[in-house]
Amino acid sequence: MSLDSTLQQSVASIPECVAAGYVDISSGMLLAVRTVDSHPREVLDLVAAATADLYQGPNIRSIEQMFRRARGLEEQEGAHYFQEIIVNSENLIHIFMRGKRYPDYVMVFVCRRTANLGMALTKSRLAMPGIEAEI
Repeated sequence: MSLDSTLQQSVASIPECVAAGYVDISSGMLLAVRTVDSHPREVLDLVAAATADLYQGPNIRSIEQMFRRARGLEEQEGAHYFQEIIVNSENLIHIFMRGKRYPDYVMVFVCRRTANLGMALTKSRLAMPGIEAEI
């Protein structure tokens, strides 16, 4: 199977999912996307750049360093504090998930706000191993 078909399968399995994108946060590039509606490329590129900022913006890096210091942990290559981030907007639920095998990649699932958040999160988590297997 390809990454595109795996994303399509994920969108179909996650309740009220309207879009999914795979983002390389080191470059801020959208590597793959699947949506039920068409969106201008500029909007999709902005989502990818915002995802990169969300996970490795200067404030996030500072927070991760503070947490490590407070816990007495050493700086480790590839170790990150924030793994999943959920953003509720007026009409949508945005689920951001850092890859376990590839921590520089983040999967973004977008669901309608009427979706059951717990089920959307569970199904998103279940989709991640298959998505990472395609990389």
